[in-house]
Amino acid sequence: MRSRYLLKFILEDIQEKMVFLAGPRQVGKTTLSQKLLAPKFSEHKYYNWDFKDDRKDILSAYFHSEQGLIILDEIHKYKKWKNLVKGFYDKFKDKYNFFITGSARLDLYRRGSDSLMGRYHYFRLHPFSLSELSDIAPQIDPMKELIIPNRSERQHFQQLYIYGGFPEPLLKSSMRTLKRWHNERTERLFREDIRDTENIRQLDQMQILCSLLPSKVSSPISLNSLREDIEVGHRTVGNWIRILETFYYNFRIYPYSKNIARSLKKEGKLYLWDWSELENEGAKFENIIASHLLKTVHFLHDVHGEKCEMYYLRDREKREVDFLLTINGKPWMAIETKLSDRSPSGHLQYFKNKLNIPFCYQVIKDSNFDKICDGIRIISADKFLLSLP
Repeated sequence: MRSRYLLKFILEDIQEKMVFLAGPRQVGKTTLSQKLLAPKFSEHKYYNWDFKDDRKDILSAYFHSEQGLIILDEIHKYKKWKNLVKGFYDKFKDKYNFFITGSARLDLYRRGSDSLMGRYHYFRLHPFSLSELSDIAPQIDPMKELIIPNRSERQHFQQLYIYGGFPEPLLKSSMRTLKRWHNERTERLFREDIRDTENIRQLDQMQILCSLLPSKVSSPISLNSLREDIEVGHRTVGNWIRILETFYYNFRIYPYSKNIARSLKKEGKLYLWDWSELENEGAKFENIIASHLLKTVHFLHDVHGEKCEMYYLRDREKREVDFLLTINGKPWMAIETKLSDRSPSGHLQYFKNKLNIPFCYQVIKDSNFDKICDGIRIISADKFLLSLP
C-alpha cells in the first residue's frame, strides 16, 4: 500500500475543518480515505452515495458511530448535497471529523446554493507523478529555482510514460490491464458519473466528442471544428467539454495575458488527465509534462494557498512556448518540451527576455541530461520531473 502525497496535509487540516477531496475516477480517493486516512482514527465510518442503504443513513444523519471520522463518498450526486453537508458540520463538528470525496469538482465558488465558506479545506488528488512514484518529496518554493535531485529515474519515467499515473494500470504495468482499464473507465464515466449528475440527452454524441479529444491534445482547440465533426451546436460542444473537465477527463490552459479576461477569450490548449491514451509521441510527452505542472499548480494552491497559475505563451508572430507558471500573476518559470532537441529554443529565449522570466527549462525526452545554455536549463524529463510534487 503506497502512501499518497496529500495524506499528511489532510491529517493536519481535518482536525480543524471538513476536508473535501476531488479528483478523477479511479485516481485513489477511496483508497486514501479508507486504507490510509481512516486507520489514523479510533473510529471511522464510510458511506457511499451510490449504495442504497448508505443513502438512507446519510439523509437521516445516522452515522453508526459515537465519534471519529465520517467519510462521505460521491455525495455530490445528490443535488442538495451542499446544504446537507453544511447541516452535518454545523450540528456535529464537535463530534465528528468529516471527509468528503467525489469524482466531480467539489469547489463551491462556481455555483450557487448555500455557502460552505470557512467550513472546509479543498484538495485535488492527482495521479502519480515521477517524484511520488520514486518516493521523493521535493521541496518547492514559489518564485525560486527548482531543486533538481542529482539522480535520474529513467525506469520509473518510462513506466509512467507508458501506463499513465492512475494507480491500477501503473502499478500492474500490463498492457492488457491498461487497455481494459481504458474501456471500463470511459464506459463508467458516461454511463454512471455523467448520466447520474448531468441532463445530457445526446450522450452517445458526447461520447463521440470524447473519442475525438485525444487527437486534439497539445493544440489550441477549435470548438467550431468539433461542432462540425459531430454536428451539434457551438454552445453544446463548449458545454460538453466543460462537463468533461468537471469530471477530470481533460483540462485546458490559456495564453498568458496580464488581462485575465482577455486571455480566457482565446482558444485554450487541451490536455488529458490520462496521457496513456495518446498515441502521438510528441503530444504524449507534452501532456505528461503538462500534467506534472498542473499537479504542481494545484498542490501550491490547495496546500500552501499560493496563487499559482499555468498558461502557454504565444504572440502575433506565432512564437510559442508550451508552459508558463506564474505566482500572483508574475512569471515564475517557462517550460518548453522537445523530444530530443538539445539546442536552446529561440522562442523560449525570446520570451525569457521579453517577460523577464526568472527561470527557463527546456525539457527533453532523452535520458539523464542536464546542461545550461544561454540562461536556459536543458534537462531530461527523468531528472526535471523529480523536482515537482
